Amino acid sequence: MKNPLIPIIILIISLVSCSKETIETTIKKDSVIGFVQKGPFINGTSITINELNTDLSQTGKSYNTQIVNNQGSFEIENIELVSSYISLRADGFYFNEILGEQSSSQITLYALSDISDKSNVNVNILSHLERFRVEYLVSQGQSFSDAKNQAQQEVLAIFKFQLDSNQTSESLDITKTGENNGVLLAASLILHGYRGEGELTELLSNISTDLKEDGLLSDNTLGSQLINHATFIDTSAAKTNLENRYSELGIDVNIPDFGKYIKEFIDSTDYQVTESLIDYPESGSYGQNILDLNRTQYSGEYYSLSANLSNGTTLTIKITALSSGIWYYALGSGQNWTISDFDFDTNTQYFTAIESDKSCDLKMLFDSGDFLIEYYEMNSTEPTRSKTISK
Repeated sequence: MKNPLIPIIILIISLVSCSKETIETTIKKDSVIGFVQKGPFINGTSITINELNTDLSQTGKSYNTQIVNNQGSFEIENIELVSSYISLRADGFYFNEILGEQSSSQITLYALSDISDKSNVNVNILSHLERFRVEYLVSQGQSFSDAKNQAQQEVLAIFKFQLDSNQTSESLDITKTGENNGVLLAASLILHGYRGEGELTELLSNISTDLKEDGLLSDNTLGSQLINHATFIDTSAAKTNLENRYSELGIDVNIPDFGKYIKEFIDSTDYQVTESLIDYPESGSYGQNILDLNRTQYSGEYYSLSANLSNGTTLTIKITALSSGIWYYALGSGQNWTISDFDFDTNTQYFTAIESDKSCDLKMLFDSGDFLIEYYEMNSTEPTRSKTISK
């Protein structure tokens, strides 16, 4: 007679074996910590960690916390996962280092990471742009580490930047010195430019989608959007804004050298400038525009000194008489200009825009003669443009 207990005993042994295997593959972390940085994200930012399968689909297990300071740091304690792959999502407001103020709307940034041998994961612009491409490469059979490395190189290639081979995007920090951290801050500034949060979110989404399947930024209009703003970035002001922000928080930081990378992008990119953040129309309210970049010969009686400024931009115009001619302006006609006294020693006068995100105009009259027009954009100490006009 067969013993009816044998199948039961075998089943129990099998269950014990499975249980032991699960315990052996469990990953436990006392905490996962990091920083969320565009500029630094601020108090109240929500943080979500989702556990991922090897194909990067969600397992359904997640952990949540919030940033409780204004330097962008977070910590999630007592993490226990079966998989070492995670997706980290941050939703919140951030400090805009270009304008030196907090964002008016929230944005969302992601990072994908393998935490099998680390507990620090930072979230930033580069980690966000890699995401779709990494997921696609893994779906095509690549390992996670190979996909991360390839996607990172392809994102950086948009700017013609490189990181050291042992660096990952989620290890970078804009508050620390080092070439790699300088690359992160430069890319972050170029991508943000003088855009609003909605415009930034749209640009990041469009670039991520474009990169997804072939790793190339094929849409040149997206590249032009980058260079259009990059040429106006005031790197000194951005660095000062960040330093002041952290100083207010009582934190000593070492902002990396990022200006040289922005200049490198401007000098080496193949993307074409398609628009200016400061527009000089052909005419204003009072006639032909003295600042029109395409006009040097003027005829008529009255003219406009007209410019349209995007948010965060600055402009000063210097006019110098090169011959006996002189100019006049109509009192009460000025819109968004401050006007210096005329310097009779140098035959010059300065016109400075009062506020950004507004139009400037002024009714002017010129005698016959030649005049040098110099444009000082974005607080430049040297003319960024110049032309000589004749009347």
